[in-house]
Amino acid sequence: MSTDTPTIVLVGHGMVGQRFLEALAERGLTATHRVVVLCEEPRPAYDRVQLTSYFSGKTPEDLSMTDLRFIEDHGIELRVGDPAETIDREARKVTARSGLVVDYDVLVLATGSYPFVPPVPNKDAEGCFVYRTIEDLLAIEEYAKKATTGAVVGGGLLGLEAAGALKGLGLTSHIVEFAPRLMPVQVDEGGGAALLRTIEEMGLSVHTGVGTQEIVVGEDGAVTGMKLSDGSELATDLVVFSAGVRPRDQLARDCGLTVGERGGIAVDEQCRTVNDPNVFAIGECALAADGRVYGLVAPGYEQAETAAATIAADEAAFTGADLSTKLKLLGVDVASFGDAHGTAEDCLDVVYSDSRAGLYKKLVIGRDGTLLGGILVGDAEAYGTLKAFTGSVPPVAPEALVLPAGAGAPAQLGPSALPDDAIICSCHNVSKGTIRGAVTDHQCTTVPEVKKCTKAGTGCGSCVKVLGQLVTAELEASGVEVDKGLCGCFSQTREELYEIVLALRINSYQELLDRHGREEARGGDGCEICKPAVGSIIASLAPTIGASGYVLDGEQAALQDTNDHFLANLQKNGSYSVVPRIPGGEIAPEKLIVIGEIARDFGLYTKITGGQRIDMFGARVEQLPLIWARLVDAGFESGHAYGKSLRTVKSCVGQTWCRYGVQDSVRMAIDLELRYRGLRSPHKLKSAVSGCQRECAEAQSKDFGVIATANGWNLYVGGNGGATPRHADLLAQDLSDAELVRLIDRFLMFYIRTADRLERTSTWLERIPGGLEHVRDVVVHDSLGICDELEKLMQAHVAHYRDEWAETINDPEKLARFVSFVNAPDTPDPVVAFVPERDQMKPDLPLLSIGMRPAEDVLEGSAQR
Repeated sequence: MSTDTPTIVLVGHGMVGQRFLEALAERGLTATHRVVVLCEEPRPAYDRVQLTSYFSGKTPEDLSMTDLRFIEDHGIELRVGDPAETIDREARKVTARSGLVVDYDVLVLATGSYPFVPPVPNKDAEGCFVYRTIEDLLAIEEYAKKATTGAVVGGGLLGLEAAGALKGLGLTSHIVEFAPRLMPVQVDEGGGAALLRTIEEMGLSVHTGVGTQEIVVGEDGAVTGMKLSDGSELATDLVVFSAGVRPRDQLARDCGLTVGERGGIAVDEQCRTVNDPNVFAIGECALAADGRVYGLVAPGYEQAETAAATIAADEAAFTGADLSTKLKLLGVDVASFGDAHGTAEDCLDVVYSDSRAGLYKKLVIGRDGTLLGGILVGDAEAYGTLKAFTGSVPPVAPEALVLPAGAGAPAQLGPSALPDDAIICSCHNVSKGTIRGAVTDHQCTTVPEVKKCTKAGTGCGSCVKVLGQLVTAELEASGVEVDKGLCGCFSQTREELYEIVLALRINSYQELLDRHGREEARGGDGCEICKPAVGSIIASLAPTIGASGYVLDGEQAALQDTNDHFLANLQKNGSYSVVPRIPGGEIAPEKLIVIGEIARDFGLYTKITGGQRIDMFGARVEQLPLIWARLVDAGFESGHAYGKSLRTVKSCVGQTWCRYGVQDSVRMAIDLELRYRGLRSPHKLKSAVSGCQRECAEAQSKDFGVIATANGWNLYVGGNGGATPRHADLLAQDLSDAELVRLIDRFLMFYIRTADRLERTSTWLERIPGGLEHVRDVVVHDSLGICDELEKLMQAHVAHYRDEWAETINDPEKLARFVSFVNAPDTPDPVVAFVPERDQMKPDLPLLSIGMRPAEDVLEGSAQR
């Protein structure tokens, strides 16, 4: 036991461990105690819930939940890559792998869980992986480069995410689930069937009701297949085990702490271990007082807060938690809440199922009308409201809560219908009454302010939509006029400003601000919200309203953000990337040589991207015109990677080369990319064209995607493969070339016309009243009578397109902006430096490597700075 400043030792630094540190800081304990964290992984806490988003483009740094400034400001000693190995409870000492011995007054175990791997032969063979940490994902990603087929053992949450990741890596993917349905814990038979159909339509093969009996290996010891319990064999060269987790309680067992029969460190309602009041256990390693081991992050957060409060001598107890979940798996909404499986006596089910649309909704109702729970697959829009009503009698009939539009007028229950004790945010146990109080008592007027005040919406984020509705409703109920304007300069929405610019042919930001801005904003300079938004509107309408479509021309240049300002993407070390357009991913050898020579001559890092083009990183701002002069001379033009505009139109090789192709997907992709290049929009646009139903170009994850059929083309819209994946919806099918182009013209211009600022097509399609059906009515059936206008607007864009870099390098005035220092134009930025890596170079960022120090290094307050 320590004799000076009391010491709290935290073993484990995952999501729950980080929340515990925050709870300590909130109670002032970091100021009165020494806090030491022993972290096994080589990096501080990161968002394990969003782990799969790594395969959608997020970096390990993006997933980090650890603000190093927080660690330093609170004097926390964080040791990464240095786990605790032994605990001496009698002497109150913890020994780490590095040999460090730390005395403690309070010990908190947050060691989490480990993946369960079935005890089958060859489970440790080369090509077998688990799916738990960033390091696991990095290993899978590397091994997948030499694999063609992958199989996931386990059809639960992580199993489905792992299968989607393998598919995204280009592997033929299989899911093997011992239970008779996918996600057996969260959904029932009907929900599992709906989920199965949707996932199989994505090209994944599902094997339910069978177990893995053996991993088959070749002479080299690497995986070649799997033997299943039904006698069948599955050829695969990569296996991911995702068959559940077990509490990591070995450290507790070794030091004599009580552990449950099926694992988990036994704790009381204060999260103290039952046989040592100086030791706490929280998160997935803890067996709670109610006899459960909780595998969700929300109960772990509540346990972390309970432990911190107890250490601070405050009253707190963890007696159980809500197990409701809302997930988006492979773009499919899946949610369950309350008594989802109907275990209560005499309960009744209200079910809506649409196999064709992949929808399944079930509500469990008590005899007295009380909503007990439910399952939602394919459409979980009502999750937040339904979960809040759980335990009460909803004000409308149950069937009205599940029927879709057009099948019985679904009830539109607003936040006012929820009782004050309804829990809105399960992660932080925040009720509707608390949120109302934040607005009425603490004068919060925006969602960010309410988040900061209550912590609601800062966990998994599934409650943010309901949170926004509550804040708006409470403000309106208080007589406060809710401002829906774009920003402090304009009271109009982006859609309204678009109509004003189009109708009145306004071609300058200043004129729009002076004529239609808020009274107090007129004559001013505007703000960083409305300037780029209005600049985008003017650019998208430039030919029609008589404005210049060149974003660096005159006033337009002052409206752009950093990326558009230099026609390049700013990178983390102050350098820029260069991304020439490669339409459809097709490029001649001569042009490949030009890119290679430029990258060599300027010392640039080169990377082939998922968008089928070559990015060059590390250009200094003053080098950009020199690089682009050579690219333009070779026939390249801007790829607009820096702008809110069309990025790429990917393609497979189509019928020209592929034996499965039924249409010329490369030719179509090139035509579409050249047609829509430079089209400014509310957010970036991505597209793809697949030459057959095998969907190698992943068109259904794009803003607009095209898939060839024997009779023409199918058009899908509203997809997104990024941080919030969404499967695109079929808008029209079996289209001719001309019909396809005409519908895309209309769709894009209608989106540009009606979307909010920085709103992707996926979000827009879900937000716009009427959703997909309304969009189909407008762009296919011309229900608003505006299709001629939409087509003319697009034709004007196509006819007046000019390459921004070609114009820039021929204009000495524009070239003058490409300097690091305006008062020393010949001086390069001295902080832009590089170091070698894998025969190329990378940014020299020693400060950003502080979270990756080896075990012998310590992040101790500000002592290391």
